[in-house]
Amino acid sequence: MTSSPVTLVTGGSRGIGAATVRQLAAAGHDIVLGYRTDHTAARTVLADVHAAGRRGTAVAADTADPTDVVRLFDAAEELGKLTGLVNNAGVGGSRTGPLTDLAFDDLRHVVDVNLVGYLLCAQQAARRMTTGAAIVNVSSGAATLGGPGEYVHYAATKAATDALTIGLAKELAPRGIRVNTVAPGIIDTDFHATVGNPDKATTAAARIPMGRAGTPDEIAAAIVWLLGPHASYTTGANLRVSGGL
Repeated sequence: MTSSPVTLVTGGSRGIGAATVRQLAAAGHDIVLGYRTDHTAARTVLADVHAAGRRGTAVAADTADPTDVVRLFDAAEELGKLTGLVNNAGVGGSRTGPLTDLAFDDLRHVVDVNLVGYLLCAQQAARRMTTGAAIVNVSSGAATLGGPGEYVHYAATKAATDALTIGLAKELAPRGIRVNTVAPGIIDTDFHATVGNPDKATTAAARIPMGRAGTPDEIAAAIVWLLGPHASYTTGANLRVSGGL
């Protein structure tokens, strides 16, 4: 009997992460849901995993803390051999604005979570995965647009994410492990509220070629495809899901 895929999703309690967890469970994956502090949201998403007939566990962890990251991956291995990682946990800081106006603590926090956290999770995945496994790093269209006047620091960490994907894909390809990126554009989630711009998805619609913000499910679908068998020859790719922006 073939065992089910086991996928770890960081930042899995809300937004793109929650949509990805639900779609992966529907596709037959057992799930480890990593989250930071929102226990209620994590339990709600985990209940949907169980309702889909899949095994799952939720683990509160700070992905910028190497000890927490090891604990998160150990929890995944309790479900079986790790076959997938969705590197999704991310922050934008407490506010948007010109780089000159941003506080050091905000800069450090964004780099620690969005870059160091991704590196730590990718490192653990690379140490534990075997042939046929896959990693998807969630980047952002901001990596190439730069985020001027709003979040240059965030954009810089996402450009680093794209570089991580390219290098790690080449490093792990001989072992049969794939690494890809999904780069969302402006998505209608509560992420914008956390950086003090709750109306961003609405106000930005006019400059998006498709005329609207994206949905978490549209990003999740791309992630699920990259983790699946139909993407078996895809590695080192950056799949931009941004409505043309």
